[in-house]
Amino acid sequence: MRDAACDTGVIIADAVALAELPGGTGHERVRIDWLHKRLAAAPGSRHVDGVGNLVWTFGPPPYRLAVLAHVDDVFGEQTARGVIRRDGWLCGPGIGDNAIAVATAVAVIERALAGPAEKPLAVVFTVGEEGLGGLRGARHACRELVPEAVLALEGHGSDRVFTDAVGSLRVRLTVTGPGGHSWWDRGRPSAVHELVRLLTGMIASVPAPLSVNVGLVDGGTGVNAIAARASATVEWRATDQAALDRQEAALDELATEVSPGLRLEAERLDRRPAGSVPLTHPLVAAVLRARRAVGLPDATGDGSTDANAALAAGIPAVALGCCVGEDMHAPTERIRADSIAAGAGQLQAVLAEILD
Repeated sequence: MRDAACDTGVIIADAVALAELPGGTGHERVRIDWLHKRLAAAPGSRHVDGVGNLVWTFGPPPYRLAVLAHVDDVFGEQTARGVIRRDGWLCGPGIGDNAIAVATAVAVIERALAGPAEKPLAVVFTVGEEGLGGLRGARHACRELVPEAVLALEGHGSDRVFTDAVGSLRVRLTVTGPGGHSWWDRGRPSAVHELVRLLTGMIASVPAPLSVNVGLVDGGTGVNAIAARASATVEWRATDQAALDRQEAALDELATEVSPGLRLEAERLDRRPAGSVPLTHPLVAAVLRARRAVGLPDATGDGSTDANAALAAGIPAVALGCCVGEDMHAPTERIRADSIAAGAGQLQAVLAEILD
């Protein structure tokens, strides 16, 4: 495997080009097409699979390692896209999560695996990692490729190895009732009032292993109308799958707590499995050796990434960040340009540890 350093200028140029393309969850095709063209002269073979992932392989199965890097981000069509350089930072929506990880994978693997020799490696640029994508791309890749191990690449977080996978349960709660006039029908139950009561109780009583976030709320038709409908999307997260399972079971009991005259529906939108890989596992040991070789710390942590899908399928997996960044998932997202080289060196060293 070639060990020459990657040109960070190429990585930055590719990351900026990707981040400035539309690419919200469910709308990844333009980025997949861009990558297909970008890799036209690269070694290995490529195809778009049944769910829209771009799969890049360097030999026949079985694969010792699959590298997964998601191409989607959290920003919709209304977001003004653009990346600027300012005081040593690259600033713009999606530049860190996950354009820089995709660009790092392209540059390192294109260079390190140049030549005719086959390697037991598959690289998958996945769809559906963010939002309500359900890890669609990663789940499909793990089922189809069945690699021995998975490395998920993220933009932010190069200060640690993500060995614990944060799971999540996402639900839309909808309260409905008769509605009415705010004065003439006063006393009738309001869907908005009831939803607020239920959400307040959930937030106040969330068990310690879980976090809870009410992400979206809507309902009612006017200031002088008793609301006939109100809904909220709620997310619980934990590294303990059993805690998430208990929370999901408790949703069925919630319907019995609703005030007379109102109804509650709890629609499951997405389940992201929790999991972990032991710190003693050979995959973790190999990654830590590689990080030491390029001067990165041994710290470990948790995150919610494509690695969740692999762990749920019984495949050992960790996630690695490719740079140092701030304001993930915000339009003000930014990454440090001088941290990109270390992230590229980390990936190159990990590939050498596992594949050579």
